[in-house]
Amino acid sequence: MLPTIVMEETDKSMEKNQKTPFMQGPFCPIPLRHNDQILIGHGSGGQMTQELIRQVFLPSFASDPLLLGNDFANLNLPENIGSQGHLIVSTDAHIVTPLFFPGGDIGRLAVCGTVNDVSMSGAIPLYLTAGFILEEGLPIETLSRVVHSMKVASEEAGVQIVAGDTKVVEKGKADGLFITTTGVGWLQEGFQIGGEQARPGDTVLISGSVGQHGIAVLAARGELGFETDLQSDTAPLNHLIQEILKAAPHTRVLRDPTRGGLATTLNEIATQSNVSIQINEEDVPVLPAVRVACEMLGFDPFYIANEGKVIVITPPEEADAAIMAMRNNVLGNQAAQIGTVFPHPQARVLLHTPIGGTRILDVLAGELLPRIC
Repeated sequence: MLPTIVMEETDKSMEKNQKTPFMQGPFCPIPLRHNDQILIGHGSGGQMTQELIRQVFLPSFASDPLLLGNDFANLNLPENIGSQGHLIVSTDAHIVTPLFFPGGDIGRLAVCGTVNDVSMSGAIPLYLTAGFILEEGLPIETLSRVVHSMKVASEEAGVQIVAGDTKVVEKGKADGLFITTTGVGWLQEGFQIGGEQARPGDTVLISGSVGQHGIAVLAARGELGFETDLQSDTAPLNHLIQEILKAAPHTRVLRDPTRGGLATTLNEIATQSNVSIQINEEDVPVLPAVRVACEMLGFDPFYIANEGKVIVITPPEEADAAIMAMRNNVLGNQAAQIGTVFPHPQARVLLHTPIGGTRILDVLAGELLPRIC
């Protein structure tokens, strides 16, 4: 009689379950395969995670270290680098709304941002790692577009993505997609480049117009109130910087003016080097579309984020060579000399205006445009 009793109890249980909504029980449903959206199961570390890696990440990031499947990358320095020098490492987290904007997207931003941070030491970027925080419900097609964009940007920079990680959070917890990247590069002996290296008498240069990235992202949000064809300047600057260093080997400072823009970055350099910097307002390149947008919105273009520009501070005798090197590269064809470094105990940044006056460019107090890079 025991089998009959078991069957009766099972039938009753099935009847009860048929009357109860599926998700009210203590059961975790198995997600269906071939989903077009990110599910919590994609962050489990199990089969769904492996499928996501094989279907989305490996087709774009299939470097030899990644294909081995380890939790680390055992890397050799390229033979042309040599054995003398220093390892340079930089890491960054990237958030931007919207994920896609004119001239770029969060994937291109992540690669270029970290490549540029490594490059500001004068180093040659070699490898990147990437971490992805994915929100449940993110379309797989969106993730694939971002990953492909990262592939294109890394090929443009000449670096490999050699390790990574993926986590999934509940819907509403991650704004779609966050990316963290770490960059590794090699700095040859002989370079002393950093924000603390500026000296009185040095010349301040900029590789091109300022404010494009911030205004392009703002336009993509539909917050300008008018149409514009402005593109973000997001780009890897490592090749440009190597050309600058060949022409001006005694370059003191390289710095990309990202969040906080030109003014905030110059203040950081002035504080690090215990000097003051004066720039001439008329000499700083600003595109007409950026200037108009800033005037309408009450913004100062000197505080708007950039993602494809570099501040270069050199001894005065190497300034012309550095400008020529930049202008010979498409990413620096608007390069200009914008100011000088001078001694001052309060480490200020001064702006010489077209009417002959001078005002202080202070550090940006807060976030001018949130979720920008």
